Amino acid sequence: MRVIALMNQKGGVGKTTTTVNLGAALAEAGKRVCLIDLDPQSHLTINYGVEPSADIVSLYNVLVEERPITEALHEVDKNVWLVPSSIDLAAAEIELVSILGREQILKKRLEDADFDYDYVLLDCPPSLGLLTINALAVANEVLIPMQPHFLALQGVGKLLETVQLVNRRMNPILKVCGIVLTMYDSQTKLSTEVVNDLSSFIESAKGKPLPWAAARIFKSKIRRNIKLAESPSFGQTILKYDSASNGAADYRALARELLSMEGTAVAPGAVPVELRGGNDVPAEPVAALPIAIAAPSIIIPPIAIASPPVALSAPTPSFAPQPIVPTAPSAAAPAQHPASHSPFSDSTIASPDLTTLELTPQSADSINPAPPTRPPRTPNPKPRTPQTKPQTPQTHQG
Repeated sequence: MRVIALMNQKGGVGKTTTTVNLGAALAEAGKRVCLIDLDPQSHLTINYGVEPSADIVSLYNVLVEERPITEALHEVDKNVWLVPSSIDLAAAEIELVSILGREQILKKRLEDADFDYDYVLLDCPPSLGLLTINALAVANEVLIPMQPHFLALQGVGKLLETVQLVNRRMNPILKVCGIVLTMYDSQTKLSTEVVNDLSSFIESAKGKPLPWAAARIFKSKIRRNIKLAESPSFGQTILKYDSASNGAADYRALARELLSMEGTAVAPGAVPVELRGGNDVPAEPVAALPIAIAAPSIIIPPIAIASPPVALSAPTPSFAPQPIVPTAPSAAAPAQHPASHSPFSDSTIASPDLTTLELTPQSADSINPAPPTRPPRTPNPKPRTPQTKPQTPQTHQG
């Protein structure tokens, strides 16, 4: 039984979407799958059409009230069982603070139950709290859904530190099986740079005693698809909502790649092949040895590129500036300075020679002319006769 925790402390990267549709694709391949919702938001529960309420036995009752986990199992589809969540799970960390060994409560509940499943997928909350630690304590593999963005790349380092801490103190068999890229757009330069940084990071861990030494970046990348966002509102997986969409093809390819890691071949015809964009992975089993990712032929440097200093020199003018020699220097004339080089010095428009101009003396009246005088206004000799309006007599009728 493979117990896989899908975790990333950054929200909105596609953890629940990957848990729902990857579980459906594994069930379509004939595997018995159990999905456990550890997120108090209960998105995994709602995605399968189960209403989170106090009337059903949820994971909160299993962790806090010590109910058997078999009472919380709900068969939601063929080969798919669900342990639902509820909003009460948000208070579980406070209620379990005084319990000894609270980090391994879920592990004890699973050990007490007779679990007969091929895959158990744990949908972790977007945090590194007690619920996530319980998932890491019981899991034997970690699958990291990640959006190819810079901030998501920064969060992976902190996540791997938590995995390494749990591996040393509580769960020595815990390892990172790989990173799946969600909402992927191959046409953006940022996605390519993030993939190159991840590849170099994983390559540097090969052969070291680290939980992610055998990790891989899955070749099956989950492309942007609006159908993946529409399917939860109908309470269906992408395989049922639109089986021919890019999202269905991507998660089927991811399921085949995950199955190939355990060396089991997929039955012919169990998982239909959807050729949409060349994102499919061959179903033949691969060797159980760690896969070494080939280094790209073109090495892309890190994002912060240090360019060599470039010495900039001012252009040398092709001519020597000539000073202006006045023809008739006078004692009051100011000293002339050599002309400086400017972008307009090569213009074909010649400047006038101010030294050859002669000033003629002018009178004060010509420099400051007097304002024109206005002729006096003559009165109108014709007298104006007032006009009276004739009045018509008004008659009054009695």
